[in-house]
Amino acid sequence: MSQDQDSPQFCCSADIHVAPGTALPDLCAIQYAILENAGYAIIATDISGTILYFNRAAQQMLGYAWHEVVGRATPELFHSPEEVAARSRQLQAAGACPCDAGFAALIARVDAEGRDDGEWVFVRKDGSRLHVQLTITALRDAAGDLIGYLGIAADIGERLRMEQELRVAAIAFESQAAIMVTDGAQRILRVNQAFSKLTGYSAEEAVGQLPSMLKSGRQDRAFYQQMWRELQETGHWQGEIWNRRKGGEVYPEWLTISAVYDADGQLSNYVSTFSDISNLKVAESEIHHLAFYDPLTALPNRRLLLNRLDKACQAGRRSAQYGALLFIDLDHFKTLNDTLGHDAGDRLLVEVANRLKACIRVGDTAARQGGDEFAVMLDELGVEPGAAAVHAETVAEKIRGELLRPYRLDDGADHFGSASIGISLFHGQEKSVEALVKQADIALYRAKDAGRNAIRFFDNAMQTALDERAALEYGLRSALVRCQFVLFVQPQVDTAGRLIGAECLIRWQPPGRPQVQPGDFIPLAEESGLIVPIGLWVLDEACSRLRQWAEAEVTRDLYLSVNVSACQFRQADFVDQVTTALQRHGANPARLKIELTESLLLDNVDQVVAKMQALQALGVCFSLDDFGTGYASLAYLKRFPFEQLKVDRSFIRDIATDPDDAAIVSAIVAMGNTLRLSVVAEGVETEEQHAFLLEHGCRCFQGYLFGKPMAFADFERHVRALPR
Repeated sequence: MSQDQDSPQFCCSADIHVAPGTALPDLCAIQYAILENAGYAIIATDISGTILYFNRAAQQMLGYAWHEVVGRATPELFHSPEEVAARSRQLQAAGACPCDAGFAALIARVDAEGRDDGEWVFVRKDGSRLHVQLTITALRDAAGDLIGYLGIAADIGERLRMEQELRVAAIAFESQAAIMVTDGAQRILRVNQAFSKLTGYSAEEAVGQLPSMLKSGRQDRAFYQQMWRELQETGHWQGEIWNRRKGGEVYPEWLTISAVYDADGQLSNYVSTFSDISNLKVAESEIHHLAFYDPLTALPNRRLLLNRLDKACQAGRRSAQYGALLFIDLDHFKTLNDTLGHDAGDRLLVEVANRLKACIRVGDTAARQGGDEFAVMLDELGVEPGAAAVHAETVAEKIRGELLRPYRLDDGADHFGSASIGISLFHGQEKSVEALVKQADIALYRAKDAGRNAIRFFDNAMQTALDERAALEYGLRSALVRCQFVLFVQPQVDTAGRLIGAECLIRWQPPGRPQVQPGDFIPLAEESGLIVPIGLWVLDEACSRLRQWAEAEVTRDLYLSVNVSACQFRQADFVDQVTTALQRHGANPARLKIELTESLLLDNVDQVVAKMQALQALGVCFSLDDFGTGYASLAYLKRFPFEQLKVDRSFIRDIATDPDDAAIVSAIVAMGNTLRLSVVAEGVETEEQHAFLLEHGCRCFQGYLFGKPMAFADFERHVRALPR
């Protein structure tokens, strides 16, 4: 067979026997084709290592042409000195003759055993390296004499890469992150050790189960629906989720789920990785606290206050409710800091923070702005600006009073301080947060300018109204001491027009000023608590008058009605107060009638009944005032020992013209008569009203038709002038 230098007709093989005295036999065309088209690199050398044959696969694998290789020694072409030395050490360690070194050790092994098989690193022509599985076989002639060597090399780079990837995957699977592999139906197929450590479930317990075994119940159905919707659409989901360990402990984790698809694009698996982020949540909480809370007092700082203020303004826009911002500055705090030191100042600031928190509701905010400046945000104060202002001023006054109390610091001495307070109301988006803060600050400076230890509103008109209220409260407090209250009485008559008693009505007569009607000061007395001492004074005056009436024939059978507020009645010693007043003046308890309103009947029913029964045992009577304007039910009414109902004047006024009022009054009178209660109609001013009431069974009347409220002296003259 003819050939050129690049296309030899010979090769070497362990299965080919060559005749003695010849280098290599001629091969047939079939043998040549097999060698040239083999998928492995085939290299044949003589006994000295000189290359005799280099097939096509070897040329492609190593980048050399036939003429560049044939006739050259193999080691210097395809093996680096380091590679040969390393292989030599391996062979020697495996038991080869220690005198052999380098490539000679390899040849010695092949000569001794007939072949060598191992992994090598070939060096290509371009200098790159190639991992191969190389088998070297000794070639012998028919007489058994060694004539050369045959090397067959296979590229194992891809195999090694895949093995490396498998090793990496195995290491990754047993990483610190928990891993769970499920099938397409979400049945767990495999979990790693980190999964068992994190969840408490062993692999045997988890495999075959559904991931829902880990659910904590904190996320609702909509959460999981959204998660699986995203998985189906994108093949991936990650986020924070709460799961439950085998022992029942709920913990937060960061979960990543990836869908796996086969070659046909069909879903085959889900791979989930997750890790416990409890420490991260704690760190986040600490970072949040550092960012939004004052480290000394643990109160919200200015940033959080402004954030909440903005939200409150937005909520107010929807609800139409008012809120208030109070700026609080400690008076002369620098003096304490300079004299006692910053440690004492810090302790005082902490105590101030505690007192502020005790003065506000759960939904309100007390904050420290820095230094000795604090702030309070009051939310949901109602839809009426006046009522909201009163509420805000009440809280501010409470705060001012609390901060006036002495502070006991570590030196054992009492330290006193005060605070100036500025208030600004807000109503939805009527004011921006910045404007609101500025207005509260201006109000604070006004409080300081007023001499400190003061409260000021930004709104001048509102401030004027509150100043008037403060003056009124001050006047009320001094009115008792200065004897500025007077009692009037209004007659009550029966169906025949005969006088049966009277109701005590209080008036306030400031010196040099017009008389103040009850409607103008009683609400303030209720709010401030002054109604209790005022009510005691009225009760004492009424008992004194009853004793005087008992001495005159024309008045000894009359009773006196006294209005008692819920606040006064709820005093723990109210029964003793009444008893003491009666005994002090020697008044007949049967001639004293106490009028209560329906609002008293809604709370602490058993206590109210017990007090009424205790006084009833003395002979005192009870009347339910303003009936029909409150919320008392008939079931409640049955529980209380009332002798009388008073129909409120608001129903009497229009009974002649308003069918609804007429029906209500008729029903109340009929009900009272059925329950054997005396019914008194208040505010009777016309004969037409009187006639209607008589017709429908009312037996007692009070109003201008029978007499206006008058002083006791005028009332007694009126009684003496009545026909006998």
